[in-house]
Amino acid sequence: MGTWGTGPFDSDLAADFVDELEGLTHQQVIDVLERAFHRVTDSRERVDGGDGAEAIAAGALVASTLPDSPIVIDPDDGPAEPLPALPASLRASAKSALHRVLQDGSEMATGWMDSGDADQWRQEVRQILQALETPSDH
Repeated sequence: MGTWGTGPFDSDLAADFVDELEGLTHQQVIDVLERAFHRVTDSRERVDGGDGAEAIAAGALVASTLPDSPIVIDPDDGPAEPLPALPASLRASAKSALHRVLQDGSEMATGWMDSGDADQWRQEVRQILQALETPSDH
């Protein structure tokens, strides 16, 4: 697996996850995002790094669709087609999954070689969580 940064799309796994969304119907996109969150929330004590990377990418995508969201996806990182309107339940699933990814039982939370990178990664995941937790008027 190639990882070149701490952002939600800075790995081959995240890029492959986004590519998987291409050409899907709106419902299929929603289903793929939901499955990414459930693989993390349904995991036992250990969260697989690949599942974590996909959940973070999915969480960033969900957060980017919220009104006035500070999470902006670079066009080079995100899907070619705009995301469909997403159900509120997806936002709740994203929050649960990202909280799990930040815990000690997560391969992503413990796998950073450099403590500065680990801190930066945690900060970026928390920014996504904050955007997901911000109340929306819509």
